[in-house]
Amino acid sequence: MKKTWIKGFLACSLSALVLAGCGSNGKNGAEGDSSGAKQQKLVISTWGFAEDFYNKEVYEPFEKAHNVKIVLETGNNADRLSKILQGSSDVDVIYLSDYYAQQGIEAGAFEKIDRSRLKNLGNVYDIAKAPNGEDYGPAYTIGQLGIAYDPKAAGTKIEAWSDLWKPELKGKLTMPSITSTSGPMMVDAASKVAGAAEFNEDQAFERLTALNPGVVKYYSKTSEFVNMFTQGEAAAGPIMQMYVGDLQKAVPGIEFVTPKEGAYAIINTLNVVKGSKNKELAEEFIDWQLSQEVQEKAAKAKVDSPANKNVKLSTEEAVGVTYGADVVEKLQKLDMAFVNSHLKAWTDRFNREVTR
Repeated sequence: MKKTWIKGFLACSLSALVLAGCGSNGKNGAEGDSSGAKQQKLVISTWGFAEDFYNKEVYEPFEKAHNVKIVLETGNNADRLSKILQGSSDVDVIYLSDYYAQQGIEAGAFEKIDRSRLKNLGNVYDIAKAPNGEDYGPAYTIGQLGIAYDPKAAGTKIEAWSDLWKPELKGKLTMPSITSTSGPMMVDAASKVAGAAEFNEDQAFERLTALNPGVVKYYSKTSEFVNMFTQGEAAAGPIMQMYVGDLQKAVPGIEFVTPKEGAYAIINTLNVVKGSKNKELAEEFIDWQLSQEVQEKAAKAKVDSPANKNVKLSTEEAVGVTYGADVVEKLQKLDMAFVNSHLKAWTDRFNREVTR
């Protein structure tokens, strides 16, 4: 297999995983504000997560600074991308995981980004600057996919991806669906557990097949993961670090582990949609999202892990946040072009061999 399947970052699922907002499409075209000046409209497609934070700290300040009305379209990655590809949306800016952003790029859904307009780009981690290539949008948040587990219920210590195969965890595991953002990451992790120096699909699926009898459920939503732990149905499973705080509130004693083989980067991106009439304004919004001001507030509110390396957090503020060069620069990043080119075959194989 291609060595580029994974680009280790040593010098990086749902987030997500995970943004903000509420709103309606409203009217098209410019409107006047109280001063009589024409007010532009910027349509943003996002998840609808942490809407109070994003309205107050991200959208409203940008609206005031640029005399613009932000209108939101919300939904999951797949539905929002599908709407754009069908041409049934007037979205200017879209938030997507890098997994779905790659699909949009291959479908010709995005404008090429003018990086000269992104003044804050130099302040973000290298892994965030061009996660899907230099022509497209940056990442505004980088989280890590590791393992959450209840030591008491698990009956064993977990330190590595390989520990998920321990016999003590049989009937106590929840794993991500193969079609979720973190599903392909588990294919790669299984290859590593099998001992492959480079990605080996056959060995990965052999290990996943061996793991399947111990899996209670393959989850596609974080809420399913939390519910299984709350109800005592599961004691361990891969999850994004940002969700562990909510999990710990429901089940005290839960621990989060960065596996010794390496955690995976969960990357969310911003792109300008093809045909946007507000490309420059859209790029200014992306730059605002990358600013230290926004990034620091989002991290302290436990909304997003920062991509801006100038963000400073206290030890307490950093709890539950993927933070600092010593953490971010060790995360493993999948080659999403490789993933998308193999995903259909992997999904068919997963259904045929693993969960048969």
